[in-house]
Amino acid sequence: MLLNNLLNKYDVILASQSPRRSQLLQAMGINFRVSANPNIDESYNSTLHPAEIACRIAQKKANDNTIMFHPNSLIIAADTIVCVNDTIYGKPKNYHEAFNTLSALSGKEHTVITGICIKTAKNLILDSETSYVYFNQLSNDDIAYYINNYKPFDKAGAYGIQEWIGYTSIAKINGCFYNIMGLPTALLYKQLNLISRMENG
Repeated sequence: MLLNNLLNKYDVILASQSPRRSQLLQAMGINFRVSANPNIDESYNSTLHPAEIACRIAQKKANDNTIMFHPNSLIIAADTIVCVNDTIYGKPKNYHEAFNTLSALSGKEHTVITGICIKTAKNLILDSETSYVYFNQLSNDDIAYYINNYKPFDKAGAYGIQEWIGYTSIAKINGCFYNIMGLPTALLYKQLNLISRMENG
């Protein structure tokens, strides 16, 4: 049976306020509602591997006690981080942080990792996807134009690949495009199928 039909038995909840994640879930044909706490503690142990960090923060979002969780609920949560070597770049708090982040990404390859957590009353699945993005050299004017016009303060790494900077300044990517947007859709579909088989036989 088609996964979307199997998911009809669940109250599917997206534990994220990201409009990109909502857009991607809708494009997958999944019916869901959004219930997300904007004040989740996203701190982490810096000794952990970046993929583990992303998964743990996604799990924090899924376990948040402000979500009205019922026996038929299925929660989808995700967290995306951007890394250059061993440095993690999260969401910038202001123009200055966004400018410094994009300057650090300029002319380099960086890693985008999204951790996903799927939670039901019976099961919990954690997994992650990694993509690699290579930026062309960015001028200060390019960076300033992008920040001033697109305000990327809700985006890990201070950019959205689906926006102006993605069209003009990304030389190549290796891996899942949608992961870079914030939700690895093929991986999510695979793991939703797995949890459906586990619970429905």
